[in-house]
Amino acid sequence: MESVKLVCIVFFLLVSAVSASGQPENLAPPADRPVPRADQNSQLAHAQLLEKARKGGIDVYFLGDSITRRWGTSDAQYKTFLENWRQNFFGWNAANFGWGGDTTQNILWRLDNGELDNVNPKIIVLLAGTNNVGNKSPPSDPDPRIADITKGIKAILDVCRQKAPDATIVLMGILPRNDNPAVMPTINKINKNIAKFADGKKIRFLNINKKMADKKGKLFAGMAVPDGLHLDLKGYQIWADALKPILTKLLGPPAKEDHAPPPTGDPSTIKK
Repeated sequence: MESVKLVCIVFFLLVSAVSASGQPENLAPPADRPVPRADQNSQLAHAQLLEKARKGGIDVYFLGDSITRRWGTSDAQYKTFLENWRQNFFGWNAANFGWGGDTTQNILWRLDNGELDNVNPKIIVLLAGTNNVGNKSPPSDPDPRIADITKGIKAILDVCRQKAPDATIVLMGILPRNDNPAVMPTINKINKNIAKFADGKKIRFLNINKKMADKKGKLFAGMAVPDGLHLDLKGYQIWADALKPILTKLLGPPAKEDHAPPPTGDPSTIKK
């Protein structure tokens, strides 16, 4: 009889842990908790980024996931993006520290494990939270992801300010993702929340979504690649055009020489 009761209790707990969306709740850790990527390729990428950080010469530090990473990577398939990166940022000593697939948890882990240590950039450009939102429709209203992701982005800001106290942080609003339009209200509410973290001086909020998409968040033609998530050249250029006045005001015009370390790429694409 006791064993039957135990089975019933376990079954009840399992049923209670399933959300209205049919997926178990609380599988992911809170968005403000550092979590490493377990795959070997991500660990190799982290080692590359650590080496890049240690080389110094970085005045503008870009931090984020694949949307950031593709812009300034050495991967051959994104050659035109790197050319655009150089056209816009050469002379400002900009370095890219994005890694594809990263959530706020993963970005926090990379920061906690050395990628910003002793870099001392003058500006940090942060775009985070896209992968936390994902492309699944909100499980409920209000979407619990809103508060969680807001906390995650705040945690990244706090670490950046701790490790680079003299840097001005340009906090980007999460960009539209058209792989599921149902997530746009969630993105808009997160952006409204994180805009409050800006003081207009050491933290500046920059939302370029109105220049990239219509009122419903549908990206204009040419802004993104066919997946509706990652930017194409037009999208990156809008981002650059929004950043350059800030960089000019804080750093002056770009110099004739650039001292940032060379770009890194996806370790899995490197021929052995």
